[in-house]
Amino acid sequence: MTLTTLLNPARLIALGSFIWLCSFQPAFAVTDEEKAQTAVHMLDYVSVDYPEFVQNGEVLNPEEYEEQLEFATQSATLLAELPAGPKHDTLLAQAEQLRQQIISKADGNAVSATANDLRLAVIQAYNLTVAPKDIPDLNRGARLFGETCAACHGATGHGDGPLAKGLEPEPSNFHDQDRMRMRSIYGLYNTITLGVNGTPMQSYAALPETDRWSLAFYVSTLRATDAQKSAGEQLWQQGKGKAALGSLKQLVMQAPAEAEQAGLADVQTYLTAQPQALKSVANNPLDTSRSKLAATLESYRQGDYASARQHAISAYLEGFELVENSLNNVDKTLRLDVERQMMDLRSAIAKQASTEDIAAHIANINDLLDEADEKLNSGSLTGATAFISSLLILLREGLEAILILAALSAFIHKTGRRDALPYFHLGWLFAVVLGGATWFVASYLLTISGAGREMTEGITALIAAAMLLYVGYWLHSKSHAHAWQQFISEHVTTALNKRTWWAIAGVSFLAVYRELFEVILFYQALWVQAGEEGQGAVIAGILAAIVLLAILTWAILKYSVRLPLGKFFASTAGLLALLAVIFAGNGIAALQEAGVIAADRIHFISVPLLGIHPTVQTLTAQGITIALILACMLVSRKQENH
Repeated sequence: MTLTTLLNPARLIALGSFIWLCSFQPAFAVTDEEKAQTAVHMLDYVSVDYPEFVQNGEVLNPEEYEEQLEFATQSATLLAELPAGPKHDTLLAQAEQLRQQIISKADGNAVSATANDLRLAVIQAYNLTVAPKDIPDLNRGARLFGETCAACHGATGHGDGPLAKGLEPEPSNFHDQDRMRMRSIYGLYNTITLGVNGTPMQSYAALPETDRWSLAFYVSTLRATDAQKSAGEQLWQQGKGKAALGSLKQLVMQAPAEAEQAGLADVQTYLTAQPQALKSVANNPLDTSRSKLAATLESYRQGDYASARQHAISAYLEGFELVENSLNNVDKTLRLDVERQMMDLRSAIAKQASTEDIAAHIANINDLLDEADEKLNSGSLTGATAFISSLLILLREGLEAILILAALSAFIHKTGRRDALPYFHLGWLFAVVLGGATWFVASYLLTISGAGREMTEGITALIAAAMLLYVGYWLHSKSHAHAWQQFISEHVTTALNKRTWWAIAGVSFLAVYRELFEVILFYQALWVQAGEEGQGAVIAGILAAIVLLAILTWAILKYSVRLPLGKFFASTAGLLALLAVIFAGNGIAALQEAGVIAADRIHFISVPLLGIHPTVQTLTAQGITIALILACMLVSRKQENH
């Protein structure tokens, strides 16, 4: 086992991979992923080598030119054998465009661009593994290199090992700057995985995936100098490259030549040698979504529908949901499209649709996630966007709580029953403490999944809706002339008992707790997205939202005092009834997101602020709540008439 031809010459590596696939077809079925990986492998070499052999429409090396055309042709053949999907025709058209460009001896940069675009499109369409799941172990890579590669490539990778003499082609020199600067870590990983038929370089697919990545990383570092790594470390600590190279996927997909063009060559060199430095960069929630979607497809192909469904739920709750507030301020339509597509995916899994349909759903979602990434500026928000996102998170999530707390506080002051204040304050203060404790436990002690978070929100919302109906009915029953005159004559004593106060305390608690944990998570994600430059805007948005909510609270308390007691009770009961309807809709929606309740989508408006979601279940829940409110009003009216 040697890496004799890991990089040179390209024709044997890429074409050998294709021959390897074809030669073993009688023995076993080659997987679609292997075909796609081989096509990607060939396209990688076309993008690198073609400009060297064709310049200004003139072929400098006819033999190499023919091989580039052969690579493009064989790539098109492999792509034609892959399963049809929403992107299949586009891929075939791109492959034919590449062939025609090579036939017409097009400019090298144009051919490289087409080959690269097609390579990335294939990776995305077929969810190919393009990045390690964990930080590679370069010490492990060094040991593997010494055991399996050094005999031919030499202990230091100069291609001068004891077995190198007489080998044809000669072992690659991993210190060849011109050659290595064109090779991405992913390209090396692909070569290690596929091997080269007919040469001493065999497939390393038998090695664990983690070992192959460790070996690819180690080989990529052999030409790096200490000065380059030191310079890269300084730049990284200054924040350079965190947008372009801040994830393992970004790091392994870029060839050093691409990093050079972006002025990040030293940063890439440092991160390749010290990939653990990437741990300082928080995970992009959209990358989490992509990872969960890939796991969804893998589980579905294996017939594990329950796991596929759970991964699909996590793709939204543990990924996309954390950035939807920011995306909503940039492109609301795109945010809605992603939500609908993810809901459709869960429905398709529940109906056990074909694997091709599931793959098509996931490919569409990945396209939308890529668009969202671009809209969000690869995780970096402008100051204005960060401010607006921060402002709206607290306003949107806190408005319902403030309306409830203000209404209850006004009620207590209006009736003069200050002995109820301890119950009221106990409720929301306990919610703040418990919410903070929940966040701490979830962040540092235990893992609370997105589904668990949504279940908590959904259940508390439904309980709150029930308690709001109870308190609202009580208030409405006191709003009629006879009822509230009796209420006054009893000096607000018998009508207000401990059960009512505990109900108020419960509503006060639930109104705050149901959103607090999620608000903290939203701000955590926004804080990372904003970066150092935008974090001041995030703080400013929080402060602005607090001021606006304080003004709203003051207005409710001030103007409610002027209302006659009967009208005050009626208006407060109406507000609580409206909030009960909102909570009912949002509670069911949260349970749908957690996968507890089915979600049958219909064509209807979506107004989350009012708890309106376009599904049969949420609208039914709101309809039942409205029916209960009307029934309570009728009962109260009959009691008043009697």
